[in-house]
Amino acid sequence: MIKKIPKQSGTAFQLYKGDKLKVIDPEGQQVSDMVLFNAKDIREKLSSGKTMDFEESILITKGNFLWSNRSQKMMKIIEDTNGRNDFLLAPCSPETFQIMYKDPNYHPSCFENLSTSLGSFNIQPDDIPTAFNIFMNVQFSENGKLSVEKPLSKAGDYVVLEAQMDLIVGLTACAAEDSNNGTFKPIHYEIIPKTLKTEGF
Repeated sequence: MIKKIPKQSGTAFQLYKGDKLKVIDPEGQQVSDMVLFNAKDIREKLSSGKTMDFEESILITKGNFLWSNRSQKMMKIIEDTNGRNDFLLAPCSPETFQIMYKDPNYHPSCFENLSTSLGSFNIQPDDIPTAFNIFMNVQFSENGKLSVEKPLSKAGDYVVLEAQMDLIVGLTACAAEDSNNGTFKPIHYEIIPKTLKTEGF
């Protein structure tokens, strides 16, 4: 069953080893931040550094694994119809909008949405790592300057990932204007249990 994450919000749930997670951009140009924790020991969590090290790339897509801070495989990307994701930038936070957007007012953020959603699993704000930013289009120049460009994802694009261990997953519909070409839209997701055979996966 496909579930909906409303715009500028988030959710958290558990996956078991062998389950698949399908993250869908239903309307196009909407980023989804994802973080992972070992369900049996939440001190083990997603690591951007380990992932880019072991996969030998900063562009993570179909065929790549997502690795933990303990050098264990957490997920494998089975399908990626868009092919552009980011693993460099941290989840947007209240400070993001104060420092980078020069906005002193309250603004929803992925960090807050992840913190709130993961709290039911006893995961604290300081435990949240750099997210795997699905559909996010971060470009970099020859001198290393980063820029956040509009997502390349079209309506219906999706990523399918397979759990390599029992996991707690935090997932958002990103709340930052620059990441989503100035608009906010929902993200859809589907959990495909390992016992369910689905054609194409």
